[in-house]
Amino acid sequence: MSHPLQPAEPEPTGAPPGAEPLPDERSTEVAVPDGDDLGVIEVPADDGDAQRSPVGRLAATVERLRREVREAQAEADGRALIELAKGILVERLGCGPAQAARQLAELTEQAGVSPLEFAVEVINQAARDRVAEVTSAFLASTAEDRDSGASAVRLRAAESGALAAHDAQAVAESLMEHALRPIGAEAVAIWALGSDGSLTLAGSAGFSAAEAGRWRYVPPGVATVARRGLGERSGHWIGCLSDTQLPSIGQHLHPDGGRAAVPAGTGGRIHGVLEIVWPGPIEPQSPQIVRQVEALAELCAHTLETSTPPRPGDEWRPGVLPDVAELMDLADGLHDPALVLLPYLDAEGELVDFRIHHVNSRFLDPSGRPRGVVTGSLLLEAYPMAAGESELFDQVERVYATGEPFRARRMRLTALVDEVPLAAVADIHASRHGGCVLLIWRMEDETARLASLLQHAQRLGRIGGFEENLITGEITWNGQLYDLYGKPPSDGPIPLENLPAHAHPDDAVAIGRFLRTLLHHRRPASVAFRLQRPDGVTRHIRVVAEPELDTDGRLFVVRGAYQDISAHHWTEVALAATRDQLAHSEQQASERNRLALQLQHAIMPPTQAPLDAPGLRVAVRYRPAETQHLVGGDWYDAVVLPSRLVLLCVGDVAGHGIDAATSMVVLRNALRGLAVTGAGPAQLLSWLNMVVHHLTGGVTATAVCALYDPERHTLRWARAGHLPPVLVRGTEASPLPLVKGLLLGAVPEATYEEGEVQLAVDDTLLMYTDGLIERRDRSVEESLTQLLVAARTVPPTLEQQLDRLLTYSKSDTDDDTCIVGVRVA
Repeated sequence: MSHPLQPAEPEPTGAPPGAEPLPDERSTEVAVPDGDDLGVIEVPADDGDAQRSPVGRLAATVERLRREVREAQAEADGRALIELAKGILVERLGCGPAQAARQLAELTEQAGVSPLEFAVEVINQAARDRVAEVTSAFLASTAEDRDSGASAVRLRAAESGALAAHDAQAVAESLMEHALRPIGAEAVAIWALGSDGSLTLAGSAGFSAAEAGRWRYVPPGVATVARRGLGERSGHWIGCLSDTQLPSIGQHLHPDGGRAAVPAGTGGRIHGVLEIVWPGPIEPQSPQIVRQVEALAELCAHTLETSTPPRPGDEWRPGVLPDVAELMDLADGLHDPALVLLPYLDAEGELVDFRIHHVNSRFLDPSGRPRGVVTGSLLLEAYPMAAGESELFDQVERVYATGEPFRARRMRLTALVDEVPLAAVADIHASRHGGCVLLIWRMEDETARLASLLQHAQRLGRIGGFEENLITGEITWNGQLYDLYGKPPSDGPIPLENLPAHAHPDDAVAIGRFLRTLLHHRRPASVAFRLQRPDGVTRHIRVVAEPELDTDGRLFVVRGAYQDISAHHWTEVALAATRDQLAHSEQQASERNRLALQLQHAIMPPTQAPLDAPGLRVAVRYRPAETQHLVGGDWYDAVVLPSRLVLLCVGDVAGHGIDAATSMVVLRNALRGLAVTGAGPAQLLSWLNMVVHHLTGGVTATAVCALYDPERHTLRWARAGHLPPVLVRGTEASPLPLVKGLLLGAVPEATYEEGEVQLAVDDTLLMYTDGLIERRDRSVEESLTQLLVAARTVPPTLEQQLDRLLTYSKSDTDDDTCIVGVRVA
């Protein structure tokens, strides 16, 4: 009993199974419509008139068509068996359809039988074996059919149908029916890759006509799932489409479905993409399923290879590969060097190199070899370094695979000829035309490029070169030197010996020294002079020259260059004037600061003897700013008034310099004069505010004014925007209760509050300016807290306490500092 997969013995191709015998030479039977039945009309063979009649011609045509149909059916049956055998080899060997076809041809030739007979033997042998594990794994999820043999037949049927079809739409439907729906796939799309990088929907199954129409064409550069698959050799597998945010066909129908986009290519060339759609998320697939999907993509590539996808608005039509001869004619018509490359495949059908089929007449080999030597050789054989740092071969391979053109400017090409590396720079353009690659490179002439760079450098540097032959008298100037001299080239160059005639008379001595060094001592020399041009313009020029001696030691050539240094000269003149002006300004500023500092120190010396007051010890400290040019307006005063009261005050005038110093003198003297009236501290500050506002030209200042009564040991004080004094009693230090008071000079009239404090023996009162505590990185409150901590330590003497506060001051503003210390005895 034969196996279900075993076919019947094939009959000869000329008489396929079930075919009727061919008619003899005597008659021809013609089937013509006769009502609802077909009648048979017999035409005698020896009746020449009958055969030439319309009925006879119709009979002959019908018979020819019947014979062609029987032959086509027999050929299709035989091809189906051969393709079934290929599917078995794919299953057994784990290879692709193309490799299986080559293996089948080799085995057929070794066996010495026809391909059809050998295919029958392979099928009979496979029917007695267990179906390959990879096929059962690929169709393990099939719910309709659990039989492994039937699953294998389905896969082989899909492969056979794909190889036999010439329409990508038929391929998509066959793959969907036989291979993809059993594994849970919902739809499939076959994309054709255009030469410009676009994607065209060549065939689909499982999508509506409206959805397929919307996605018929995807322009170049649009990121989709299918395009993402082009960049990965094993394809792009997506577990859930919504996780990628990539657009794709049918995305609204199955937004959470899985996707697989696998490149469809053969022989190193990618013709399109096979995209498979699942209705729901999918897990990572096994290697067996991935390999089978890659095999299906390769089947799609065979169909895409023989057809040209339509552009938007075009009709579907079978594709025709461009004729190589036409591409050669195109290359010959180009003005740039061009090569026509054909893919070179190995025995397995893999792309390993490109053969240089043709080069045009303008082609220049980087190493100078003739065109005939390069033509016919492989690209990597002619230029083995093309696979190196320039990556030229990789780019050509990508152009051939994807069809996307490649352009590069100034790519470095390296050729290895006779073990000597030769480098060149070229602009590259590569494009695919059918099954060929057109490679255009425009070699860059290094000598011309360097000459161009030299010309640009001379023009930008305003440099002109010359050469003078002292034996023949021949002189050569370049165009830039004529421009420097303001002479047309028709006037001819000027010998070096005539240089003084074109220079300023005051430069004759320097030019003479230059000529003696160069011509007599025969040493390189240079000189700067003023060139007087014919147009009346005077330019500052520097000339540098060197002599060249012959074999006998005689001077025969002088070479050199002129450079226009006028801009440099006038820049130096302006810079010298600026230096003089700056030095004068610095001297004035230094003198001004010196006078301000002397004025400040004359009124408030940094150290001063203690004030002699009954029952009170007063000490002051003044620390000027570290930067001498920042003379500040800090001031202090401690004096016994005629009323036996002691006037204590500190202040700070805004600003620095001589203006601040003079304002400080005005405030200090004014307060002394006002204090003689016997008014209290608040009234004194109110009057001082009027002085500052009306008589000092918009100066503002802060101050603390206090009057101490030695008999009652009381201190009355007022403040104008200043920090409050600090009272140190025992081991505690605290600021005096704050009273209101606006800074001096802000408004024409101001009222100030007055405070009073009772002092005890050994109490210390500290009055200071903000230079003692002010910091840029913290608030005034934080700085004042640190001062209170430092003031709690009371040394034996008042002077030591003030010195200690200055030493441990954490101020970082580089400002003047005044401290007035009062200790009750």
